[in-house]
Amino acid sequence: MMEQGRQSAKQMKLGVMMRDESERHREFPVTRHQAFLAHAGDCPLPSRVAQAIRDYAESASLGDQEKSVPHELLAGARAAAAALLEVAWEEVAMVGPTSLGLSLVASGFPLRRGDNVVIYFDDYPSNVYPWLALAQRGVKVRFVHARAWGRVKPYDILEQVDEQTRLVAMSTCHFITGWRLDYAEVAKELDRQGVALCLDGIQTIGAFPTPLKHVAFMAADAHKWMLGPCGAGLFYVRKDWQEKLRPAVLGWNNVRCPGFVASEIMEYRSGARRYEAGSYNWLGIAGMKAGMDLLLEAGVGEIAKELLRKRSVMVSGLLERGFEVLEPGMEPRNASGIVSFRRGQDAMAPLHASLEASGVITSLRVNPAGVQWIRLSPHFYNADADLDRLFECLKAAE
Repeated sequence: MMEQGRQSAKQMKLGVMMRDESERHREFPVTRHQAFLAHAGDCPLPSRVAQAIRDYAESASLGDQEKSVPHELLAGARAAAAALLEVAWEEVAMVGPTSLGLSLVASGFPLRRGDNVVIYFDDYPSNVYPWLALAQRGVKVRFVHARAWGRVKPYDILEQVDEQTRLVAMSTCHFITGWRLDYAEVAKELDRQGVALCLDGIQTIGAFPTPLKHVAFMAADAHKWMLGPCGAGLFYVRKDWQEKLRPAVLGWNNVRCPGFVASEIMEYRSGARRYEAGSYNWLGIAGMKAGMDLLLEAGVGEIAKELLRKRSVMVSGLLERGFEVLEPGMEPRNASGIVSFRRGQDAMAPLHASLEASGVITSLRVNPAGVQWIRLSPHFYNADADLDRLFECLKAAE
């Protein structure tokens, strides 16, 4: 009954944000002048996030900026992150951006010459380059061969895993096709074999529930679906992997040094704090916590339902208007809030610029063949009027 009550409250909160224009404009100032449909790239900051950053910056202008940090900020941010990820707070490090978290795994993971890692080459570069660099250490990099571009299935991954595989690195969602990976099935099997799964979670954290059971590592920056500032992020290291993943970056914060005096014996801090080498990005953490609190209020499960509803509206509307849509028939378990489209062989850059000039913000992306796609990625707070505005602008651009 208590869980049902919490769900009902979240539905109510989400409903108020969606129906009450004054509330929507207050929480999300961007809605006053734009239809912002590009959260898979960068998000505009909600008002509470911007205010949290301003509040800390103002306090820091009056004295020592570290002493100006509210005592509960770091603990509160870890607690919010743990709730968002559904993990223990000791498993979360305040480390961003995503590239840094993934690189910490690539640099600190116990790999030897002859071992191999499995990746998807057509993933976002942040989840490709750290692993390709391992070849310099004699580590073999094996590529997943997806049957369709941007559509990785569990068997595509598992068929590349052999007795020399030590780690698999995948994204929870492809950044252009919007295909969400059924990674839970992969994670369970890899865990059974003692192989670590590392996830780039930036395209699902804050948009879809992303349970991390059987997952060894996950990194995600806050500036997309988490509605936070750039450069702040979360780095998850499962408890039983923390002694195995060597901290690749060292400093005063993650190696104990009482009185700020170095010791000949290096002792790491407990939990995921061992990966937090230096001073915290307090401005980023203040904003990220406010964004996470907002997501938790709305409920990520409810957000996911709303994004899938919007996806259906976008796909239907685009197909009716003669556009080609990437992966239009995805089942809900693989669908996300990302929809990419184009018209025939036309270059999409002019249409993308036309939409932006009309106040409809989208992303322009290119596949490996050089084909341009316009990517749509609304968040839960976007109203149906934003999608209507998109369709009106597309009609006017014909």
